[in-house]
Amino acid sequence: MDDVSRRVELDDTDRRILIELTADGRVSMRVLADRLNLSRAHTYTRVDRLKDAGVIERFTVQVDHAASGLGTSAFIALSIRQDSWRSVSEGLRSMEFVDHFSLLGGDFDVLVLIRTPDNESLRQVVLEGLQSLDGVRATRTWLIFDEDRGGLGRTAPPTER
Repeated sequence: MDDVSRRVELDDTDRRILIELTADGRVSMRVLADRLNLSRAHTYTRVDRLKDAGVIERFTVQVDHAASGLGTSAFIALSIRQDSWRSVSEGLRSMEFVDHFSLLGGDFDVLVLIRTPDNESLRQVVLEGLQSLDGVRATRTWLIFDEDRGGLGRTAPPTER
């Protein structure tokens, strides 16, 4: 199913629910209802509808990677053979320290977020892991010195046009 056929019509209340839950996924339904000036029953119904429609995929935590021992992070761009996305993505899914990866359009084909304990581990991931994947033609690495991951709570789904 493509993204267009999955799209759910969201109103302002849905958007406000998503903003609140993105900022604090552990908020109680009572507090959420109070913040939105809705009844608890209506809030439950709205959240359940968003979950059932796949708009809310899961509730999760945001990890401080440095505090958890993964303080060295980098974006690695991969140039891959045209027919190798499936095999490269399978390899990335099973590779230690891969936090996230995306298929791109542009100069590079894949962007990988790596989080490792130290520079030596990062070097091993790049040289012995990523560059040895069948289908990877080239890599380019950008070290992350600092990051602001608070943007999710500041982003609202688009409004109707």
